[in-house]
Amino acid sequence: MKELIVAIVTLIVGFILLIKGADFFVEGSASVAKRLRVPSIIIGMTIVAMGTSLPECAVSVTASITNNNSLAISNAVGSNIFNLMVVCGVCALFTPLAVQKETLKRDFPFSIVVAALLLVLGYFGMSLGRLDGVILLIVFAAFLFIMVKSAMKARKEGTEVNEEVILLPVWKCVIFIIGGAVAIAFGGDAVVDGASVIAASFGLSQTLIGLTVVAFGTSLPELVTSIVAARKDEVDMALGNVIGSNIFNILLVLGVAAAISPIEFLTENIIDVVLLILMSLEVWFFAQSRKNITKGEGIVMLVVYVAYTLYICQR
Repeated sequence: MKELIVAIVTLIVGFILLIKGADFFVEGSASVAKRLRVPSIIIGMTIVAMGTSLPECAVSVTASITNNNSLAISNAVGSNIFNLMVVCGVCALFTPLAVQKETLKRDFPFSIVVAALLLVLGYFGMSLGRLDGVILLIVFAAFLFIMVKSAMKARKEGTEVNEEVILLPVWKCVIFIIGGAVAIAFGGDAVVDGASVIAASFGLSQTLIGLTVVAFGTSLPELVTSIVAARKDEVDMALGNVIGSNIFNILLVLGVAAAISPIEFLTENIIDVVLLILMSLEVWFFAQSRKNITKGEGIVMLVVYVAYTLYICQR
């Protein structure tokens, strides 16, 4: 009973750290975007995405080091599905998620290609070996290079950014971004630890915990950050954060985990990655239709996620 109470308190503290950390992180990042004349979508897909992917990275790397590798894949894939269907879906309830032409043509398709790459690498040999991990990390390095190049081009062209963003002093931007990232990381870990203890007390399997509780916990930073960004009319940052985080979760998180220790690829993992690709195509179609994701489409995405959750609980 005492352990359960401690877990609940840990969960609450984690939520507080996530919410405040995400708020500071978005504010600092948006200010950096304006100061450097870099579009918010680029900031969202790099700095913010990397910051909100820290919990996934911590969980998956720890799982790999302790040879608890099934948790690494289920956490990354489960988080990506949660990001797509729940984070985007909930944000669309607040305000239609406008999607830039470049995002539709480059970023979204690349996230689908990355998921397909994971499926191919995992299917052959039914494992992610160290070489596979290195391949994912090389693709990740190329992705970062393209993002930095795009940011430099946008800065050179003087691309306009949201003028409503408050221009913070440089020192405050640094404190907000670093402090927010630290709070997000510790908050995510606290939520996962607390929720995992609570879930385990009800006798849930480790794989199920990885796809649900742990994936939900490590995706809370993306959820909170994107909602905060959407409410501040930084819709580009909200969507960019989700797409960037999904790319980071596969290329960086699983790349590092596989490079440390080979990860076994289960049949359930293949099914989940295929479903991730199908859901990505669904969201991409929604975004293509009206160049934004509407409230109605957000509701559909949430319903799909509920159906997916029921499916993994029953299989």
